[in-house]
This record gives sequence, C-alpha cells and structure tokens, in this order.
Amino acid sequence: MTNSPIKQTPHLAPAIAAQSDHQLRSPKSNRGLRKLQSAHQLSSNYAALNSPSLISQQRQQQQRNTSSAHSNQAPQIPPLPALSSHHRTRSNSDAVVPNAPGNAAATKRAAASKKIAPNQNPREELEGLVRQGPQGDVPAELSRLRHLVLCEGLYADSDGMSQIRIYVWLILLNAPAISTDSYLDLIRRGASPAYSKIRNDTFRTLATNPLFKRRVSEASLIRLLNAVAWKLHDAKVEKLTEPTMVNAANERGSPELQHASPIIKHAQGPPTTTATDGSEAGGTEPGIYVQGMNVLCAPFLYAARSEAEAFVAFHGFITKECPGYVRGAMDGVHRGLALVDKCLAIVDPKLSSYLQSKHMKAELYAFASVLTMCACTPPLPEVLQLWDFLFAYGPHLNILCICAQLVIMRETLLTSPSPTKLLRSFPPLQAKLIVEITVSNLRKIPADIYEELVHHAE
Repeated sequence: MTNSPIKQTPHLAPAIAAQSDHQLRSPKSNRGLRKLQSAHQLSSNYAALNSPSLISQQRQQQQRNTSSAHSNQAPQIPPLPALSSHHRTRSNSDAVVPNAPGNAAATKRAAASKKIAPNQNPREELEGLVRQGPQGDVPAELSRLRHLVLCEGLYADSDGMSQIRIYVWLILLNAPAISTDSYLDLIRRGASPAYSKIRNDTFRTLATNPLFKRRVSEASLIRLLNAVAWKLHDAKVEKLTEPTMVNAANERGSPELQHASPIIKHAQGPPTTTATDGSEAGGTEPGIYVQGMNVLCAPFLYAARSEAEAFVAFHGFITKECPGYVRGAMDGVHRGLALVDKCLAIVDPKLSSYLQSKHMKAELYAFASVLTMCACTPPLPEVLQLWDFLFAYGPHLNILCICAQLVIMRETLLTSPSPTKLLRSFPPLQAKLIVEITVSNLRKIPADIYEELVHHAE
C-alpha cells in the first residue's frame, strides 16, 4: 500500500492544521462542528448501537442467573455480534496478484489464453491479431493478417461499418500513433494557405451518398484537410529551408561562399515552386492540396472512430503510398493512367484495341478512379471493402482494379457504338468480384510492368 500524499509531504502539515483551525474559528463552521459532534457521538455509542436488543438482554440475564445457581464461576459475556461486511467475490479471471503463491502458474495461464487456437474462427483470429498484436514472428503475423483480409474479409454491417477496420488500416499502412493534442494544435492554427480551395471542394464531396452525409459532416472534412495541408506545408517549408551545399564552384564562387552569402543565395533566384496552396506547384515539388484529395480523404473519415485516427491514416497514406498523386503536377496520376492502358492491353487485348479505335484512352475516363482509388464510384461499403484489399497488398493494385471494372463491362462496351457515354460513370462497385479478377490478372503482368506499377505513385 502506498503512502498517502499528505504523509509524503510532511511540510504541508502545519499549513493544513492552520487552515483547519481557521475554518473551525470561522462563523460559517457551525454546521461542520455539528457534523463532527454527531460523528463523535456515533463513534462513542458504537458498542451500544451494536449491542443485543432488550429482549435478548433479558434472556441472557436469566441464563446467567440460572447458571450462577449451579456454578460459582463468573458468567461469560457473549461477544458483540460482528458487523456483516459485503465483499464482491473475485471473478474467475486470469488476473495475477503480485507476490502471491502460484504467480508463475497464473502468468502461464494468462499467456496461454492469449494464444490463438488452431481451429479458431477466422473472424475471431483476425480480431485477436488486431487486439493482442503479434505473438511471434512479426512478418509472419502480418502475412497472416493480409491473408485473412483477402480470404475472409473484415466483418461489417450493411453500412460498411466495422469495429476494427480503421485499426487494420493503420497496421497495414504502418501509420504511427499520434496524440489528439497534436491534431488539435494543427486545428488551432486556423486557415491554411489552401483553405479557400478546400472550402470550394468539401461541400460536393460524395454529395449524393446518404451514408457518408449522415456520418461525416463537412466541418470534419474541412478540419482534417486543413490540418493535413498545414502538415504538408510545414514539411515543404522545412525542406526548402534546409541548408544545401553546392558540390562544385561556378561563376558565383566557391561552394562555401555560396552557402554563406545571402546575397548570392538571393541572386540565384526564388525556388521553382512559388504557389502557396500547392495546387499550382509543378514538377517534383510537393503540394499541400490538390483537387480530389477531398474524395480520397472521405473513406478515412467514414471508417475512423475519431478525426485524429483519420488524420494519421490519411496523412500517412498520401505521404508514403502515393505522394505523386498529391503533387501539383499530379505526375503519379498521369503515370497511373498510362499504366491502365498498358495493363488493359495485356489482360484483354480485344477490349483495349476496341477502346483505342474509339480514341478512348484512360486519361479520358479513368482519371478520377486513379486519383481517388475508386472512392468516386459508389457504393461506399464496397469502396471500404476494396480498400481493405489495396491496403493489404498495395495501393498500386488499384490500376489493375480499374482494368477489372472494364473487364466486367466488357460485353456492354464491345457492343456499344459509343463507349464514351458508358464510361462517363462506372457501374456500382462489386469489390469481391473486382478483387477476384485482379488477382487472376496479376499473373499475366510481366515483371517490368509490375515494377512500374509499384513505383508509379512515388
């Protein structure tokens, strides 16, 4: 048992005593004095309150008189009845009492209870992996988690809500934990340089989806995108302000002089990227917001149980998995569109030739699907199920998922004289069928093309 805070700080005792004395002398302490007197009387009359009743005392007196007539021994006074104490019985758990006998055995039982049974239900096994963490080899456990996501899927209701989906995503994305205060600090900074562009996009984010509108407010979407914009802005500023050394001298002098002189730095001109909102940034410079990030962010907010969870998952996703999608030039998206044409020509040459004959390149019909990882195509529960697969085996497989959607539409497209109208909006997602076709087509992709798939969003 730990000592009380007062015992641990004896120098506070005089102050407390003086404070108590002052309170007793104050005219407002009469009620407190009465309470103290009542408590004193209650403690002094404890024996009387717990003594036997009057009838019991008379019966005991008669028994003592009878016994004194037969014996000269002093009568024995029966003890006072003990107060009945109600204790909650200990639950049948594996809780271990420190320094108690049998502690090692209890610890072994607790550890054994956490192990996954060989014939356990896949759903329980998946939840156990998420809640308890890996019990052995981490890569093997991650491989098992991916396999369960692919074969069994995450349990969800009709609205696509799952208790563990956001945690599975955070594990698969290797997103670090973040405190809520860190997220709130970004919110308190106010409007970011991209705030006006964010406000122009958020009101139309999945505007026709009642599930999303019922669960996620526009204010939450604005806060999260604005916080991510601040985070990307800080990283961009930090990168631009890092001191760089020129390896060779030029017409402006030695590398040391170029590094030390602000005049020469100014003479070299401003950075190639001057846009404050990041949407007009070009080349390899990272932006802080591009159109379409609002739709890409929506499933994270829908699946997460807090904005902080959605923030860390979304920020980790766009900075690690697809940074090329959120640059000002969107070079990763354009590379992905070119790969849609390449992969479709491999998995379905006839359909690819027909679309090419109609001058239907992927950049005309698949831009939104590439940028948003198919989040622009309803229904939302199917999007979440498709994202489970993409996060488990790599978001680069979204290119093959788009090809799979075209394969599903194959007969309709081949018989249509104008496939442009059909491809203006893709049919509703069928996540399970799309994943099956994607896994089947994956065997047809050559190694060099697959390498391009893996690295196209960097």
